[in-house]
Amino acid sequence: MHGDRGQTLPIYIWMTGILLFVAFAFFAFAQAASARNGAQSAADAAALAAGQDARDELVQGLGESIGQGDDWLDWLDGDKFTGDGAEGAAAALAADNDSTVIGFGPDEVNGYPGFRVEIETTYTVGDSIIPGTESMHAKAEATAIVKPRCDLSPSADPEKVVEFDCEGEGSFEIDPDDFQLDDLPDASALFSVHLAD
Repeated sequence: MHGDRGQTLPIYIWMTGILLFVAFAFFAFAQAASARNGAQSAADAAALAAGQDARDELVQGLGESIGQGDDWLDWLDGDKFTGDGAEGAAAALAADNDSTVIGFGPDEVNGYPGFRVEIETTYTVGDSIIPGTESMHAKAEATAIVKPRCDLSPSADPEKVVEFDCEGEGSFEIDPDDFQLDDLPDASALFSVHLAD
């Protein structure tokens, strides 16, 4: 009986070692997954910030162009923004999420303009049994698009009162001869900003 216990002790030690290794390996993968999820959240937020900045530019441009000629309706197509402030907005949101923007540029998805943002976390995966993870940074990318939500009447004359029907937001009218910036609905009613699928 005493001899049997002596023979099983190495098996217990070996099994315990394997279980500990598996636990540490699982922890390392969990660390990496957590860093990856954090990176993706930061990329999503940064891309959306860029899109929202472009949307604000569109609404401002629309408001300033109404009554200045007949091309003000072009602003509602959603592609007249310059995007000058978009990268700064993306960088600010990335920084708020402990990340930096390492790639940025305009993108187009299904005919809609937007921005692709690639980020890298400022934090690392952390120490683990996998060599090199203490210096590895997670990376992720996301694309946000700006989509017009309003259609105008086919018979609309940009020099007269124009009626718009905005997807899910009802309708509104603009009179170019009697326009105040407050006449515009909220920016989110005119353009949606969302992540590309």
